[in-house]
Amino acid sequence: MTSRSLNINILSPMMRFIKKSTFSSMLLFFSAALALILANSPAHGYIQWFLNQNIGFTIGGFSVEKSILLWINDGLMSIFFFVIGLELKREIICGELSVPKNVLMPIVAAIGGMAFPALIYLAFTSGGSVDALRGWGIPMATDIAFALGVLYLLGPRVPIQLKVFLTALAIIDDLGAVLVVALFYTSEISMVNLSIGALILGLMFTLNKIGVRRVLIYSILGIGGVWLATLLSGVHATIAAVLAAFVIPADRKINKKKYLFNIDQLAAKFKEANKARDEKYLLSSEEENIIGEIKRISKASISPLQRLERSMHGLVVYIVMPVFALANAGVVLDSNWMEMISSPIAMGVCFGLVFGKIIGIYGLSTLGLKLKWFSMPEGLNASMLLGISCLAAIGFTMSLFINALAFTNPVYVEQAKMGVLLASLVSGIAGYLILKRAVNKKEITSFPQINKAAEDLKPIQK
Repeated sequence: MTSRSLNINILSPMMRFIKKSTFSSMLLFFSAALALILANSPAHGYIQWFLNQNIGFTIGGFSVEKSILLWINDGLMSIFFFVIGLELKREIICGELSVPKNVLMPIVAAIGGMAFPALIYLAFTSGGSVDALRGWGIPMATDIAFALGVLYLLGPRVPIQLKVFLTALAIIDDLGAVLVVALFYTSEISMVNLSIGALILGLMFTLNKIGVRRVLIYSILGIGGVWLATLLSGVHATIAAVLAAFVIPADRKINKKKYLFNIDQLAAKFKEANKARDEKYLLSSEEENIIGEIKRISKASISPLQRLERSMHGLVVYIVMPVFALANAGVVLDSNWMEMISSPIAMGVCFGLVFGKIIGIYGLSTLGLKLKWFSMPEGLNASMLLGISCLAAIGFTMSLFINALAFTNPVYVEQAKMGVLLASLVSGIAGYLILKRAVNKKEITSFPQINKAAEDLKPIQK
């Protein structure tokens, strides 16, 4: 044993997700602020010109050509939705969503947090045009990265159960948003292309069942087959990304018991091969072969789903989401900005997010607790639930994404952006203040014996 101790930081998939999301929220906030600054600078015209440039490819008589903005929203965001699909599948199989008692309260909260914002939006825009009514899906979404980022600002005092509840709520919310996009925000559908995509998806499912584990095969079929066919069908391509994620294999070639046995055998061989060699020399061919075999069986002991989720999450939080924010979060603030904020669409989005989430999440959760549908997660209380409801009103990424699909009128797009940004700012600050007070109060009341002992010491200290 050397003087150095082996320090392995083992985190669950949920905790790795939370850790990365807290940092990415800062990057996402910077990207949104930069987009707002650039939109109101002389660079705005050049940026819009660049985003509207068409690029594509041609193979024989087949060609696809879209603007850079649409490649970001349809292409890069498909990567975002693919990772969401992987996280959903993993959570359903073996995570928080696999235990009924853990999932019932987040499901009820998520349903309420989607339904009430949509209803409030429709109430504000009921006298408007049909195009204005199409924005009802915008206030339904929650931005998990921003919400967890606010929790991160509160430090380690935040109960882990609170972070897990918010993450489970947001994941279910994302699933709802995917369904909304699939059912209500699609253009004319080409059944031929949709059928081709379905056939290739069926092939991927079959390969999964017969034991094919090569990620490259699934990548080619998923991107060149399912995603492209769906893109051409008129159904939004991000839906294909979620469906493709659900047919990625979640089982392993080598189970845990066999892996441990093989590792023990290889470790013994490596120790034997290393006996006659000084530490300063390079590895022998035998030692290299043993390490190579350890790497091979280690890779085979991790499912393709987990490998993809781990490797792609950084791409999503550090590149995809910031680029999307830069391209979509900019709002031109001119002399009519007050008129934009007070428009039915902006008010519907803003009030829908802020009050709709509170009524839906806090209200339905409280009702469910009173009716004993479920019990409050350990470590949480009513104040924390209210704070989480506010944080869930930070829509941002998903709200801006649906906003880009909902309207044909560019004025409505800008008004909705104003509503999203205002709601995210207000709810983020409110959620932070409520949770800070709730966490501080919990720390004081959680240790009554210590508090009493401290009070008893005061006269002695005097």
